[in-house]
Amino acid sequence: MNRKTLVLPAVVGLLAPVLAACGGSDSGSDGGGAIKVGTTDTFTATKSAPAPLDPAYAYDVGTWNILRQTVQTLMIQPKGEGAPVPEAAKSCGFTDSGNERYACTLRDGLKFANGDKITAADVKYSIDRARAIKADSGVSALLNTIDTVETQGDNEVIFHLKTADATFPYKLSTPVAGIVNPDDYEKNKLRDGFDIDGSGPYTLSTDVKNDAIVTATFTKNPNYKGTLKVNNSKVQMVSYQDASAMGAALDKGDIDVMTRTMSPEQIQKLSNSTSDNEDLVELSGLEIRYLAFNTDAKSVKAKAVRQAIAQLINRGELVSKVYGTQAEPLYSLVPASITGHSNSFFNKYGDPSTAKAKALLTSANITTPVKLTLHYTTDHYGPATAKEFKILQQQLNSSGLFDVSIQGSKWDDFVPAERKGKYDVWGMGWFPDFPDADNYVAPFLDTDNFLKLPYRNSRIINTLIPDSRREADRLAAGSDITTIQDIVAEDVPIIPLWQGKQYVAARDNVTGTAYALNSSATLQLWELGRGVSG
Repeated sequence: MNRKTLVLPAVVGLLAPVLAACGGSDSGSDGGGAIKVGTTDTFTATKSAPAPLDPAYAYDVGTWNILRQTVQTLMIQPKGEGAPVPEAAKSCGFTDSGNERYACTLRDGLKFANGDKITAADVKYSIDRARAIKADSGVSALLNTIDTVETQGDNEVIFHLKTADATFPYKLSTPVAGIVNPDDYEKNKLRDGFDIDGSGPYTLSTDVKNDAIVTATFTKNPNYKGTLKVNNSKVQMVSYQDASAMGAALDKGDIDVMTRTMSPEQIQKLSNSTSDNEDLVELSGLEIRYLAFNTDAKSVKAKAVRQAIAQLINRGELVSKVYGTQAEPLYSLVPASITGHSNSFFNKYGDPSTAKAKALLTSANITTPVKLTLHYTTDHYGPATAKEFKILQQQLNSSGLFDVSIQGSKWDDFVPAERKGKYDVWGMGWFPDFPDADNYVAPFLDTDNFLKLPYRNSRIINTLIPDSRREADRLAAGSDITTIQDIVAEDVPIIPLWQGKQYVAARDNVTGTAYALNSSATLQLWELGRGVSG
């Protein structure tokens, strides 16, 4: 096997007003039929979530990866990382010194896939729609610094912000800011099912069984006009029940590429293989895993209980026993490769210590053992999650200070239960919306946090997050971000556990796999092609 290792740096910086050349959909070819990509992500329309692919609702890495292929945004993350660049826009930038007025000029000749012309009014409609619907997924919080959206003529959109937000260009690159056709998306109602009508590099058709997508077919959009070079004319994404079934399909040649989520054992096996037919690509990643707390719940309402858990967790043991070299211990919400990272949890708690944890509980007059349940999802983050939670259970129970049980649920049941506050403690993963420290603190700690956490810290919400967003130089925001991390380590509404790498496995005749995922776990199907990989 030809193992490829590529580490893509996460380059974070201020977006200055820029111009971008026009790409298109007339490049690339199949050279061997549709490229088939395997995934263990599931896409299901349920009673509680009937509109999984509406940009105003979708807020997980799987659904976003479908939307990023089909719905165009004003800005986009560039190949090779860095600050976002114009996509549906031909230029964008702040037009004031305070980062509160942001203007974009649309590309000439933009059309939806059905041929309808795209105007500035469509952009305004799409973004105002997501803000007005304010879906319970929490995705609209990405747009909460917008005050009003103004149009000037057919081609200019102006965003007036409530407060300075140097990260706003990144937010315009996320699917919630995707441009949708008003003829297909009602103003005040989510669009149920799996239909998508946009102006991205692909159109979508789906094979659905039992309200779940079995196969998603992405066909090159002839009306696409943007920055992306599309290297194929069709990609089929096939959902598998588990990583084992997906791996078997790759071995048999039923699929050409497999992405998330592979098991640690599969990655190790592919890494050690001598086969010339399959390649494993290792990429840098910004995924993190963490425990979240319902700080109003009786079992964990006392801060000392949460601090004791933080004092007992052995991240090194957890990572080594479950993920090996595929992950690293994380002592902050902000991963190590992002500007503003600080090892706040290690600075406060140091190495795991039963004695220190006991002292915390004793000082707060907490009766031990503390009984609680850790909840996790069985089918969203890969097969290693169950093992991870068994180890967490063992670490806490072996101290004699806790009586912990664990309970796994399918993602479609897990998410609604978590959002309704039915869990006291639960485990989640986070794939960043964009590679900036703000996106590792605001979604968890701001007023409209997507986890629906009851924890509120007025200093974080009213001062530190707004102040950090005023800094066009993201290095200068580091002090505020560090203070936020220190407060989290003290109050413990969340405990960071680890950050992981990313992997793509592919048949040897597929090209472009080194860019199939960016550091934010964005699937970039347009990069894939047929040929001889290097």
